[in-house]
Amino acid sequence: MKSLVIGGAGFVGSYLLHHLRNDLGHEIYTTKMPNESLAIEDCHIYDLNILDKDAIVSLLREVQPDVIFHLAAQSSVALSWKQPTLTVDINIKGTINLLDAIRESNRNPKVLLVGSGEEYGHISLEDIPITETTLPRPGNIYAVTKVCQNLIGSIYANAYQMHIISVRAFNHIGPNQLPMFVVADFCKQVAEIEAGRREPVMNVGNLSAKRDFTDVRDIVKAYGLLI
Repeated sequence: MKSLVIGGAGFVGSYLLHHLRNDLGHEIYTTKMPNESLAIEDCHIYDLNILDKDAIVSLLREVQPDVIFHLAAQSSVALSWKQPTLTVDINIKGTINLLDAIRESNRNPKVLLVGSGEEYGHISLEDIPITETTLPRPGNIYAVTKVCQNLIGSIYANAYQMHIISVRAFNHIGPNQLPMFVVADFCKQVAEIEAGRREPVMNVGNLSAKRDFTDVRDIVKAYGLLI
């Protein structure tokens, strides 16, 4: 089984590649941006800009994968506010380039498009539990692009009988995540404080902004559970 991970140099990509190789025994291929570094044994690594459709076509012709995991994205909500055009280009145009290249390849690999829980926007108690019928209400540029990606995937699947699966992944954390994400940033600050490399003061964002849940017990009550 040949698995191709588009955008494998990110936080999730390295974990996925190791899982595909070590646990599933797949022959693994991945792409990265030219400025990124990635070192994984027994992995075929290619430089790729997903805004270059011709490059994607050439890659698919060479690899002929059975499964494609599309992880390449501008995944920072904060950056999406600062660079909305870049976010749209990568997350929407890049996805169209990939799907169109697959469509033209005369093969029909399984394709996983990774969306985000951000697509649901602000969730109230009445919306819990979230299900596949919960309507998206994106509240930022990044979330909008992921909703669009999901819709594009559905259109390609129906129009061209492509085997496309879309998921909306919620927050995931772990070692090697960049500190541009909140949990990784907090962990980094705590580690630096414990090591005596900074004053024992945590820098955070705006904690006074309104949230739908102010207490974890509200979430538990929404599920009808007891603490």
